[in-house]
Amino acid sequence: MAIEQEVCSWGDTVHYLNPPKIFRACEGSYLYDEENKPYLDLQMWYSACNFGYKNERINNAIKDQMDRMGQLASQFLFEEKVILSKKLVDANQKRFGLKGRVHFNVGGSQAIEDSLKLVRNYKKKNLNFAFMGGYHGRTLGATAITSSYRYRERFGHFSDRALFIPFPYCFRCPYGKNLDSCDYYCVKEFEKLFESEYYSIYNPRTKDCEYAAFYVEPIQGTGGYVKAPPEYFKKLKKILDQANILLVDDEIQMGFYRTGKLWSIEHYGVKPDIIVFGKSLTNGINPLSGLWAREELINPSIWPPGSTHSTFSSNPIGVRAGLEVMSIIEEKDYETTVAQKGQKFLEGLKKLKKKYKNIGDVDGIGLALRIEICEADGFTPSKALTDKILEEGLKGDLEYKNKRYGLVLDVGGYYKNVFTLAPSLEITDEEIDMAISLLDQLFRRVF
Repeated sequence: MAIEQEVCSWGDTVHYLNPPKIFRACEGSYLYDEENKPYLDLQMWYSACNFGYKNERINNAIKDQMDRMGQLASQFLFEEKVILSKKLVDANQKRFGLKGRVHFNVGGSQAIEDSLKLVRNYKKKNLNFAFMGGYHGRTLGATAITSSYRYRERFGHFSDRALFIPFPYCFRCPYGKNLDSCDYYCVKEFEKLFESEYYSIYNPRTKDCEYAAFYVEPIQGTGGYVKAPPEYFKKLKKILDQANILLVDDEIQMGFYRTGKLWSIEHYGVKPDIIVFGKSLTNGINPLSGLWAREELINPSIWPPGSTHSTFSSNPIGVRAGLEVMSIIEEKDYETTVAQKGQKFLEGLKKLKKKYKNIGDVDGIGLALRIEICEADGFTPSKALTDKILEEGLKGDLEYKNKRYGLVLDVGGYYKNVFTLAPSLEITDEEIDMAISLLDQLFRRVF
């Protein structure tokens, strides 16, 4: 720890705890500390490890690839890349009825960058819409469409900064409305932007818009696992289509069955123009990411060789891990099991909400779940209580069936008062019961 204080940059990590926690091992749903004590992980590396730590099938596939061909420059082809691309393209053809192609990179932010280039190349425009509360990464381009000013403030002027639109965060409606009676007021407010040229972005006469695309997370990740109401994206997509604006779907956190679907946007019945993915494509083993785009946006005549490049994109290790992930997805019925496990987990969270007045909201879709921590009024955000619960969980002194555990949680939300729960898709019913019990212990301590 003393060495770390002197030689490590704090800019590439998050020093929320003092001192930071050190872990030595991982397996399944657990991390293990220096004393080999298990910590039930309910965030799985920001949803990067959907299929459990040290997944035997994925690890063995990587070892096999290492022994055969672990390294290859990305200007050459190898069989696994073609097959993985085919699986992803076929999956989207089945879901959306659209022909498209897949393009790889490393890390979610880099895939977002490629999507921005793709949009600019196709639309010849550089401005985009994005949501308040949205998170798309920390590279300069991704930061420009990420709503938090904190990520931009030390880096000067962002001339391509997105126009941020309020997300339909119904528990804290930005318009002070109620979903039961609002008649999707938020969508109507967005639609007003296109009524007159004097609203600054659109000419109704020429049907030309200054903005090229709308970047969305159907379920906001860092924003606190906030999900849009059922008809929201259908209504939004209708406006975008009329104004010839592309819909870019960021599935970096929610993709690969986190919500019980391959892509979270499937819950809303709309067809995206671009899908950006990453994280659990390789179960967190390798920084491989990518995008899928409709054929007319990405075919070689409009997006020729060398349009963009990354040395480690489509590297053999990452691609082989991704291929194994897709094989697992094809063999298992995650659509059913994730929905069932998510419902069981959510029912437990609802019982805790009834028990503790400081829990303002619980919600979820599949195994993307949220707990909003508030003051005693059940609405005023409480970052202090949230931080305290997080710290208590990492002490490793919780008990379940006469054994000691820690609990790994992640904090998100507009006010940093939301626990965003993303357990392994392989979490067992017993581990869900344990999670509810450990959360109950933490809440008793802090509330």
